[in-house]
Amino acid sequence: MKFLDQAKIYLKSGDGGRGCVSFRREKYIEFGGPNGGDGGKGGSVIFIAVENLNTLIDFRYQQHFKAQNGQHGMGSEMSGAKGEDLIIKVPVGTEIVADDGETVLADMVEPGQTYLAAKGGDGGRGNTRFKTSTNQAPRYAEPGWPGTEMWVWLRLKIIADVGLIGLPNAGKSTFLSAVTKARPKIADYPFTTLHPNLGVAWVDNKELVLADIPGLIEGAHEGTGLGDRFLKHVERCSVFLHLIDATSENIVRDYKTIRRELELYKDTLPLKPEVIALNKIDSLTEDEIKKKKALLEKNTKSPVYAISAIAGINTTDCLRKIAGFVPSKKKQDTLKAETLAEPAAPMKKSWSPLD
Repeated sequence: MKFLDQAKIYLKSGDGGRGCVSFRREKYIEFGGPNGGDGGKGGSVIFIAVENLNTLIDFRYQQHFKAQNGQHGMGSEMSGAKGEDLIIKVPVGTEIVADDGETVLADMVEPGQTYLAAKGGDGGRGNTRFKTSTNQAPRYAEPGWPGTEMWVWLRLKIIADVGLIGLPNAGKSTFLSAVTKARPKIADYPFTTLHPNLGVAWVDNKELVLADIPGLIEGAHEGTGLGDRFLKHVERCSVFLHLIDATSENIVRDYKTIRRELELYKDTLPLKPEVIALNKIDSLTEDEIKKKKALLEKNTKSPVYAISAIAGINTTDCLRKIAGFVPSKKKQDTLKAETLAEPAAPMKKSWSPLD
């Protein structure tokens, strides 16, 4: 399935049905009076986060979503039927953003979380509602209120415990394939990874969800290379695993390049915990490994793990260090619950682009 993490869609809630102008016509009832019913309320547009979706690809083929209109009122004081609500399913981790591209309306971070995006229009009142002692035969009824229409952006930010960051060809995809069952594309040229990949690793009976982020380069925060399109996917990670190619001529510059791009993209990203790993040590001698490891530790003022993803050297120790920064699932659930949006009204119909 093609990975799509951004889409713009049009929403239109249902219009309310108009009220009815009607009078009783029974035999032997000379002055029956008004009996027009009210119009039905239009259906609302509601988003719901589900676990079995991991891309917004469905919204590439359908961009317009309209809820059902309410039915008009009828005689004999019969109200029109309410329009069915339109339920749109989105992956967990989806942000619903206003048309301006900046205002976040809802952040769908919990399975089953709902968000009322567009409320249906109210139905108009029938002429029965306007009967008074001085106006016993009103010939007026309200039209239904129009529904809400808007354009919104859907932006998917994958939810992972660990974000794999580094320059192109630092070995992120190889590390992911070595410690999980994920099978991302691996090749000896830059930008092999064109979209994020997820994998699940286990260390000491603890589950870790790893996200392989496409390689960043200098100027990525301004759109250079693959640009900042995928930087948003590391915002939700608890910890970064910063992989550095041990065969690079300047490992310190490589490290600082990525750190600078994180800081320029969002000033809170450099504050996240980081584990530094010098990858591909199987290509170096023991003396070269010691020198480069010491040089990197001196400049980063942090411990550095010398690993080889393809040979499986020290990868378990690296995962254990990472696991220490990842909160337990129970704690994660508590943190997520605090960010939930207000639940929407009860839903009547479940529908999605997949139906």
